[in-house]
Amino acid sequence: MNGTGRFAELSVPTHWQAVDVLSDLHLQAAEPATAQAFFDWLAQPAAARADALFILGDLFEVWIGDDVLDASPEACPEAPFLRRCADALARLAESIPVYFMAGNRDFLLGREAARRCGMTLLDDPTVLDWNGRRCLLSHGDALCLADTEYQRFRRAVRGAPWQAAFLAQPLPVREASARALRERSEARKRQPGHDAALWADADTGETLRWLRQADAPLLIHGHTHRPACHALAEGRERWVLSDWDLGAAPPRGGVLRIDRQGQLQRRPLKPA
Repeated sequence: MNGTGRFAELSVPTHWQAVDVLSDLHLQAAEPATAQAFFDWLAQPAAARADALFILGDLFEVWIGDDVLDASPEACPEAPFLRRCADALARLAESIPVYFMAGNRDFLLGREAARRCGMTLLDDPTVLDWNGRRCLLSHGDALCLADTEYQRFRRAVRGAPWQAAFLAQPLPVREASARALRERSEARKRQPGHDAALWADADTGETLRWLRQADAPLLIHGHTHRPACHALAEGRERWVLSDWDLGAAPPRGGVLRIDRQGQLQRRPLKPA
């Protein structure tokens, strides 16, 4: 949302025929199957590409600051892998525009990293206006209102004071802090009675409020890892993107393609 209280908007160029939307790849060196699937997808022939790529957050499992791209392996063991990801994205961006919206894992990805990756940063949420057809894009975590503990955490870490204090620390300290947060999150999920099916989902009332404010019939988001199409009141819809985990059984992953007629098509990854 911009300073006027209105959602940011992006008008689609008239010559675009289709765009691809994805989220929640959680790229990390420890998940080589998913990383390789992403590299292969980025390198697909030009004829198979859409006119633009929209990444709606959690591209990376964790992002501890843009200076990681210049770090040595001793300071940050993940740095060489992250540089490879940045280089692969930059190569794609030589052919088509690549847009990035921060997620709950990579909200610290800033202007310098975006420049290195060839990506244009997007506000969360952003309205995609395609010749009058309007679609609201979001990572989705801000809509999960029932997870009150997470929402408190989100408000804190998205604030300038927290981020300035965190980024002022040495890389190894930041990496240890991020690892501790992930371990705490995983431990919470393993608690007795913590059913994954009951994790907070996008709040329907808040979703409708957003869509009315955006004057859009459609919301596309990630975050929840529950790919589906939800029919809402007033003829509106909520489409949820798939996460990527090529090491799972069965493997998960894919993109959502939107064409200029407003048709949406889920495009699963082709087997290697």
